Amino acid sequence: QVQLVESGGGLVQAGGSLRLSCAASGSTFSRYGMGWFRQAPGKEREFVAAIGWSGGTRYYADSVKGRFTISTDNAKTTVFLQMNSLKPEDTAVYYCAAGRVVSTNRRNYDYWGQGTQVTVSS
Repeated sequence: QVQLVESGGGLVQAGGSLRLSCAASGSTFSRYGMGWFRQAPGKEREFVAAIGWSGGTRYYADSVKGRFTISTDNAKTTVFLQMNSLKPEDTAVYYCAAGRVVSTNRRNYDYWGQGTQVTVSS
């Protein structure tokens, strides 16, 4: 089993920054790949960024490239999503996910956090 707890969401003005954190515990084999996804009202959940615990593989959605950065801590217990130059269209519930591979496909993730709200005002 893997447990994921997100934090760091909130309300920010357009152009501002937020850093999301995802504390992970449980089987390291089952959480080799870590991802961030988001879901806006009335829309499907979409991929944002993904990373392996080794840090060598990272993927980003085109919509966030150059603005968001995914990273991990050395203890392999926390994944971060640094979000800069935020736009109103980034408003969504952000979810942390864990799976056995690093992937952009949400179907490859077996464990999900409860989500944290990010709201960007114009």
